[in-house]
Amino acid sequence: MPRVALIQSVAAADPEINLRRALERIREASARGAQVICLQELFRSLYFCQEESADHFTLAEPIPGPTCEALSAAAKESEAVIVGSLFERRAPGVYHNTAVVFDADGSLLGRYRKMHIPDDPLFYEKFYFTPGDLGFRVFETRHGRIAPLVCWDQWYPEAARLASLAGAELLVYPTAIGWHPSEKEEWGERQRDAWRIVQRSHAVANGLYVAAVNRCGHERPIPAGDGVEFWGGSFIAGPLGEVLAEAGDSDEILLADLDFARIEETRQGWPFLRDRRIDAYQDLTRRLVD
Repeated sequence: MPRVALIQSVAAADPEINLRRALERIREASARGAQVICLQELFRSLYFCQEESADHFTLAEPIPGPTCEALSAAAKESEAVIVGSLFERRAPGVYHNTAVVFDADGSLLGRYRKMHIPDDPLFYEKFYFTPGDLGFRVFETRHGRIAPLVCWDQWYPEAARLASLAGAELLVYPTAIGWHPSEKEEWGERQRDAWRIVQRSHAVANGLYVAAVNRCGHERPIPAGDGVEFWGGSFIAGPLGEVLAEAGDSDEILLADLDFARIEETRQGWPFLRDRRIDAYQDLTRRLVD
């Protein structure tokens, strides 16, 4: 029964400050009994995708690299599994939004490259990130089988399903989602509610645990712009979609104890995986069905 910690933070402009704070909070989460510790999307920097600027490519780093070395040491020290989110420099001109998973002995188990890349106002990720090419991966860790997915992947049931079919017990979504301040009054509550509903539905449809760790705070990397108000609200949901723990809108270490034995119990009662009509889903590989 692992204890999971989600580290929800307001980001600073200085990447070194963000890394130092993350390591401090990892130690704090470990002291509170956390065995799986998850960081928010692109935790080392402000959310730079609010504009298209080649200057931001300097934030990217190789994997393994300096941040991986720091997270590896933190995992070994705390004896906790750590899921981090990095701007990966794979090769000159090829960059990814990548989640890394370290086991409780500090070993790098592998990486997941974000598959679904958005291109919306103030979320110009296609300028920076090459779509992932590793598929939907599940990592066997000391504290459970974990599938990292990243932010925009949250809206795609196919991603959650494939990770579940590969044996995941916990889906972890490092996230950077928030409001355009001009839209918040009209759309804000509905947008946040939709975000929660779709991820809770992944837990229900697949009979497993889901954790979303979002950033918080109002970030304005473009001084003349309105920026994005990241709403926080990190949460952990159980196999019936019930919210086990939920954060507010400021810095927080969110904790919940998971009982993976509940996955089999839930799937026995609601055998959705058993009743899938795998002979009838061929059209899922098409863009649209005419």
